[in-house]
Amino acid sequence: MMFGGLLAGCGGGDKGADPAPTEQANKDNAGEKKTDDAEKKDDEKKDDAKTDDATQNEGVFPATDPAASPAAATNRKDTLIVGMTAPKGIFNPFYGETAYDNYVIKALFNSFTEVQKDGTYANSLAEKIDVSDDGLKYTFHLKPGIKYSDGTPMTVKDYVFAVKVLCDGAYDGPSDMMSVKIKGAQEYHDGKAKDISGIKVIDDNTVEVTVLEPQAMTKDSLGTVWMVPESYYGKGYKQGDLESIKALNNKPIGSGQYVLTKFAPGQEVDLTANPNYFLGAPKVKNVVFKTTTDETKMAMLQSGETDMDLFTTNMEDNLGEIQSSGFFNTTIFPTNGYGYVAFNIKQKRFQDVKVRQALVYGLNRKEIVEGVYGKYADVINIPQSKVSWAYTNENINPYEFNMDKAKQLLDEAGWKVGADGIREKDGEKFKINFSAQADNTVVNALIPIMTQNYKELGIDLVSETLDFNAIMDKKNKGDYEMYFAAWGLTADPDTTIYITNGAQNKSGYSNKKVDDLMEKARKELDQNKRKELYKEMYQVINNDVPCIFMYQRRDMWPINARVKGFDLAPYKDFSYGLYNVEIPQ
Repeated sequence: MMFGGLLAGCGGGDKGADPAPTEQANKDNAGEKKTDDAEKKDDEKKDDAKTDDATQNEGVFPATDPAASPAAATNRKDTLIVGMTAPKGIFNPFYGETAYDNYVIKALFNSFTEVQKDGTYANSLAEKIDVSDDGLKYTFHLKPGIKYSDGTPMTVKDYVFAVKVLCDGAYDGPSDMMSVKIKGAQEYHDGKAKDISGIKVIDDNTVEVTVLEPQAMTKDSLGTVWMVPESYYGKGYKQGDLESIKALNNKPIGSGQYVLTKFAPGQEVDLTANPNYFLGAPKVKNVVFKTTTDETKMAMLQSGETDMDLFTTNMEDNLGEIQSSGFFNTTIFPTNGYGYVAFNIKQKRFQDVKVRQALVYGLNRKEIVEGVYGKYADVINIPQSKVSWAYTNENINPYEFNMDKAKQLLDEAGWKVGADGIREKDGEKFKINFSAQADNTVVNALIPIMTQNYKELGIDLVSETLDFNAIMDKKNKGDYEMYFAAWGLTADPDTTIYITNGAQNKSGYSNKKVDDLMEKARKELDQNKRKELYKEMYQVINNDVPCIFMYQRRDMWPINARVKGFDLAPYKDFSYGLYNVEIPQ
C-alpha cells in the first residue's frame, strides 16, 4: 500500500488495485539502488525478453494479431481508456492515499525529481540539485519557464508553500515530512514560528533547504514534494487550519501531463492533455480512467471499451484468453508490494502477540494464495517485496500452516474453548468481525478458508461486505477488527506503516526496537549497512506479526497493440509516462 509521489518522508502505501484494496505507501524514498554488473545484465535481459510461452510467469508477451483489435478501439483516435478500480476522488497531492487516486495525481502534478524504472530518482522539474559536502544543505534549481495548467508561472515559492503545509501541525495526511528534519520545521509545526527557518528562497527559480542531520533519503524526500500553485491552494490557508486545502480534494490544478476535466464517482475520471506541459504536450489528447471490476475488465478489454487494465488473479487462464484475442501486448512483472490481513491492535485481544501468531499459524495461507494466483504469487512473511534490495529471508519464521501450534498459542494466551466450541476469556467470546471487499477474488477465496480454519481454532468469524473505499474509511477511523488489503510500496524500504504513531500506521502497532532500527536505517548512508538494519527490523516484525502477511504477487498489464510508448516496471507505474504514449494513425 498507498504510490509514492509524496516521497515527502513517508513510505509504504495501500493500493487498492489488486483483488485487494490497495493503499499506496507514500514514501518514494528510493535511495540509489546499487546492483553489480551481473545483476544489471540480468535485469536488462528480463526487460528485453519477448516471449509467447504461457508457462513463463514473467516477461513480455507480444500481440500475435494486432489487426484483430475491435472497431470500438481502433475508431478511437485521440483517446486512451485505462480500466481500474474506482478512485476515492482525493486528487489532492497533500492527501491522496490510494493507488487509484495516486494514478490521477501523478498525471496532474510534478516534482523536482521522479522515480525511475530501477528505483533511483532523476531530475524532473529540477534543472540541477546541489548538495553540500556535509549533506545538510540542498539547493534546488527549478527549470525556467514552467507553468501550471491554468497558465500561472511556477516559482520555488510554491515549493516552500507545499513544504509548509506538510509540516503544519494540523496536517493529517499520509506524508511524514517532519522525519526529514528540516531546520526550523519543528518550530513551524508547533506554531512557534511563521516560517521554516531552514528554507531560503534565493530567487524565483532557486531554493535552499537546510536539514539538521544527513539521511539516506533526504534528497529524494525533498525532491519529490509535489509542486502546487500557492495562488490557488494557498488562498484560504492559515497556519494550523488546512480545511481550505482539503476543500480542493477533487478540484486539482497542477503542472502535470494532463488536466482533470470530469470526475464521475464510481464511473470514470476524464483527463485532457496539458498544452503547457514542460516536456511538451502529451501525444494522446484524452485519457479516461474507467471503473472496472474483476467481473467486467476482460469483456471491456476484448470489446475495445478499454485499452488496458491490470490483472492479478486467475492469471494463467486470463493470459491464455488475452493471448487468444491476439491484439494485446502483455507485460508481467513482480509487483512492488504485498497483500495482508490487518489487525486492529488497539483492541485488547490483538495486543497479545501469541494471539496474532496463532491467527497466522491457523490460516492456510498457501492454499489461499495458490488458489487465487497459482504460480503468479508467493506467500511472504515480512512487509517487503522480493524486488527490493532490502528483502531478506534470513532467520524469518515461515509460519507454515499448523493448527496444533495455533491452538497451543491460544491456550497459552488464556483463550479457552467453551461448551459451544468458541473460545472465551474473561467472559468475552472470541468473535471477529471481518470487513470484506465486495466482488473481490482474493476475499472470495479467503473468507471460506479463514472461516473454516478459525472455526476449528474456536473462533467465530463474521464478515461484512463493503466496497474498497468504505473499507479505507473504516481503516482511517479505526472502526474495524480485521480486513484484507494490499500495500503498494515505493522504491525505498523507509516507511511509517509500522512506526509508533506513524503517518500510515492505523493499526496501533508499536515496538520501540522497530522504531529505533528504522530511525538508524534512515540516518545510515551506506546501503549495505542499511540492509543489515532492515534485516534485523524485519526479523522483529516477523516475530511480532503486526498483520498477517499474505503474498507478493505479479502484475499483468495487457495493452491494446494500437497503443505505443508504455514502459512499465515494478517501481514506476504507467501514470508517470503517459505523455510518451501515442496512438499511431
